[in-house]
Amino acid sequence: MKKSDALISFIIGFFIGFFFFIGLKIIKIEVPYSWLLIIIFPPLSLLGMFIASLLGKKFLFILQAARFLLVGALNTFIDLGVLNFLMWIFGIAAGVSYSVFKGISFLAATVNSYFWNKYWTFEKKERKPGPKEFIKFLIITTIGFLINVGIASLVVNIIGPKFGITEVTWGNIGAFAAVFVAWIWNFIGVKFIVFKY
Repeated sequence: MKKSDALISFIIGFFIGFFFFIGLKIIKIEVPYSWLLIIIFPPLSLLGMFIASLLGKKFLFILQAARFLLVGALNTFIDLGVLNFLMWIFGIAAGVSYSVFKGISFLAATVNSYFWNKYWTFEKKERKPGPKEFIKFLIITTIGFLINVGIASLVVNIIGPKFGITEVTWGNIGAFAAVFVAWIWNFIGVKFIVFKY
C-alpha cells in the first residue's frame, strides 16, 4: 500500500468519525461512548484501504472503488453535517426549506468529492481540468444533484415520517436513501465519463 493511501485513508477516517459523532449530537441520538467513533474510524479506514490495495494489485477497479467508497463516506457525512447544521440553526426539517438545505449540503459534499476523486481516487494528475472534463463533471453533478435532492425530498415531503420517527431523524433517513442511489450514479458517471482513462 502506498504511504499516501495510508495517510489519506487515516485522515478521511478521522473526519468520518468526527462528523458522525457531531451528527449524532445534533440529531440528539444518545450513543454511549460515541466519542470513540473518532478513534475507531481511522484504523478501520486504514484496514479497509490495506485490503483494497492488496486486491487492487490485480484489479485496479477494486482499489478505485474502495477509494471512491471512502471518499463517498466522507461526502455523506459532510452532506449530513451541513444538512443537520442548517436544520438545527433554522429549526426547519421539512417543506421547501428542507429541499433548499438538502441542495446546499449536497453541493458542499460534491465540491469535496470532485477534488478527492480527481486527484486521489482516479489519480488524474494534470494541474488544470480541461473544459470537456469540467462540462462532463457539471452534467454528472447536476444529474446526481437532482437524484439526491429528489429522492430525499420524496422520502421527507411525500412519504413523510413513519413509525413515530421525528422529522429530523426522518430527514436523515431521506438523506441516506438519496445518498445510496446517488452514489451508484456518481461512481458510474465519474469513473466512466468524467475521469475515464
